[in-house]
Amino acid sequence: MDLEDVWPLFGLEIETPRLLLRPVRDADLPGLVQAALDGIHDRDRTPFGAPWTDAEPDELARNLAAYQWGLRTRVAPESWTVAFAVLLDGVVVGAQDLSATDLANRRTVGTGSWLTRRAQGSGIGTEMRAALLQFAFDHLGALWAESSAASWNEASLGVSRKLGYRLNGVSRVAPRPGEPVDEQRLRLAADEFVRPDWTIAVRGADAALAQLGIAARG
Repeated sequence: MDLEDVWPLFGLEIETPRLLLRPVRDADLPGLVQAALDGIHDRDRTPFGAPWTDAEPDELARNLAAYQWGLRTRVAPESWTVAFAVLLDGVVVGAQDLSATDLANRRTVGTGSWLTRRAQGSGIGTEMRAALLQFAFDHLGALWAESSAASWNEASLGVSRKLGYRLNGVSRVAPRPGEPVDEQRLRLAADEFVRPDWTIAVRGADAALAQLGIAARG
């Protein structure tokens, strides 16, 4: 018996022209931590709803590992979040999350992501989100994808515009005490997805979908 037999999600791989995305394994955690410690954003403000990158390095490493382990304990057909490690040339450069609640009825997924600074500015952020959108629409049967970003986060909002998202309201959030910001919500319909000129290669999908309670699409 292999690890993928115990936890089928670990057998899922999504490949793009430059990237490999796979659900985070324990072996990916050191690379994921290092990618975060190498820097994601300027220190004066955080793009995240929770300021997890403000932690000291040792605490950040433990928190990140605990977060990833916690996600696995909450995977169920009714509600799940799968965090994908994003690898460029075999090195972890960030993470892309895909989540859903009552997917069978709501037909809606959510995404979130981060990318180490050295990999920013070369279209990787767009490529990794486009990969999971293809997977969500073509393999999971989703009809909608939702996302959000701080109103000042032009890089994230730019990715959303490229892929066809429409604005979907604004929330007020305070990731750091006393520093409220507007959070722009976005929504993408499957038939408005601006697809790239490449398609993903997917391995291990049927078993992974079965674990999530999703019937494989013909």
